[in-house]
This record gives sequence, structure tokens and C-alpha cells, in this order.
Amino acid sequence: MAFDRAVVTGGAGFLGSHVCAELVRRGTRVVCVDDFRTSTPDNLRELLDDPAFELRPDDVSEPFDVPGDVGLVLHLACPASPADYLRAPVQTMRSGGFGTLHALELALRKQSRFVVASTSEVYGDPLEHPQTESYWGNVNPIGPRSVYDEAKRFGEALTAAFHREHAARTGIVRIFNTYGPRMRSGDGRMIPTFFRQALAGEDLTVHGDGSQTRSLCYVDDLVRGLLAMAESEHTGPVNLGNPEEVTVLDVATRVIEVTGSRSRIRHVAPMTDDPQRRCPDIGLAQRLLGWHPEISLHDGLRAMAGSPLLVS
Repeated sequence: MAFDRAVVTGGAGFLGSHVCAELVRRGTRVVCVDDFRTSTPDNLRELLDDPAFELRPDDVSEPFDVPGDVGLVLHLACPASPADYLRAPVQTMRSGGFGTLHALELALRKQSRFVVASTSEVYGDPLEHPQTESYWGNVNPIGPRSVYDEAKRFGEALTAAFHREHAARTGIVRIFNTYGPRMRSGDGRMIPTFFRQALAGEDLTVHGDGSQTRSLCYVDDLVRGLLAMAESEHTGPVNLGNPEEVTVLDVATRVIEVTGSRSRIRHVAPMTDDPQRRCPDIGLAQRLLGWHPEISLHDGLRAMAGSPLLVS
């Protein structure tokens, strides 16, 4: 299924900017809606003069509209890094709640396909491993991370409600840790933090003993999966991520190696409610979408080390 025109909320962010670029490359006209709270127009500089691309500064937590026909609404807008959502907890919940509502209402008015970018954080600190889509999660509803976790869980519930009540053509993807170009060096997430520290010759700060695990998917792979979901009629939820599980300590060591840094690793206090294990079961994505990640962690980290990838 090809889309003539798509709306991407949060399209100036790390993931959103890659989605916008790939849609334009595929021949889709794109309207990017973003308020730049946690993003920058610089991420879109290669698209700004393209007649197939339109940038609309707007806050999706308030009602918004896009004139004309729309075949696809991709709702990506929401602070995604701990530094951002801990600094602006209420706005994070507004983006995940009201923002999802307004994006769904736009899709319903336009009778378009709607896909919401949910997150592996809906699983919390999981008691099931690896995590399947049928797992309901283990989330602390009042902890500091809950503003992001619960906003995304509410967004999923709202999306499912629109599908049941209005027969909206909705889909839910649960995105696991993703990395690549245009991550903000100071956004607090593990990969950009490690690269910033390694390139500056600083100690790489590992929270706790570093035995907690993550599953890291390179952004090009993730975008392929997201658009495969959009082009399908599946409702989801569908996990998108790399099932190669690695420890945080291993990631830190690999970043030092690929950057050639002389940095050392320094252990600091564990983060509150930090998940101890995180790994997707992607069997559903493989069966329904024919999707699996192709870029290894080794190759992805080398690509980051060899490019001016981090933005301020």
C-alpha cells in the first residue's frame, strides 16, 4: 500500500525525521507537525526545500488540523528520553494522552490509516522474558517514569477504543530501544550519552553494575518496520526491536572500542524503576509484516562512530 500524503506528528525528532525522509524517498508527500520542545528543525534541513515536504509548527496536545486529503497519520509526538519526560512530566502526559486523541480525531476525519508509536516501556520492569505482545506489563503507576509509561499505555487504550467504537483503521507498534543519527547528545539516553562521553574522553557512566540488558535496533531497521506496519491493516500491538540482548556494560565497552576512546567506565547509582531486562519477542512482526532487523549492533555503532550523528 502506497500513501499519497502522510502526516507525521513529532516528525522533527530523532525517529520522526528519519520517518519523514523515508516517506518522501518513497514518493509520499509529508506534513510534519512538531512543536520543537524536544526536537529541532535542523533534523529536517535536507527536506525543507523539497516540494513534497511541509513543516507545520503545532502542539498536538491542543486540537489541530491539516487541510486536504491524508492517507496516513503516524503519531510519534511525545518526549521519549528520561531527561525530557522527567523535566516536563505533565506535558509528557498531555502529549501521550491529548496528543494521541487529537491525532486519532484527525485520522478519523480524514478516514486515514493511523499508527501510534508506543514503547517497550509499557512492559515496565518485565516479569516475562522476552516480552510478547500478550504480556500486560509490570509498571509502577506513580513512579517518576510513570508519566511516560502510563501516557503510552493510555495512548494504546485510546487507539484500541477508537478502533472498536469508530471502526478506525488503527495500528499500535511497541518500539524497543532505537539508536542512530540525530540523537541529541544530552537527551539522557544510553547510546548518545556513551558516545558524548567517549568522544570527550570522559568516563562512561554506567548505572548500577551494568548487568541490566537492552536490545538495540538501528534506526533504519526500525523505520522499515514502522512503515511496514503502516502499509498493513494490522491493529497490533506489534513489537519492533532487535532481539539481540546485550548488557549495558557491554554496550559501554563497545562504544569505547568503536570510538577509539581512552575513556574508562565508572559505575554510578542505579536509576529509579530502571528495567533490569528488556528484549522483544518479534515473532509477530516476522509473521505479519515479514520484518526483522538486518543491521547488527557492531555495524550500527561503527556507523555512528564514523558520522557526525549527535546533535546538541
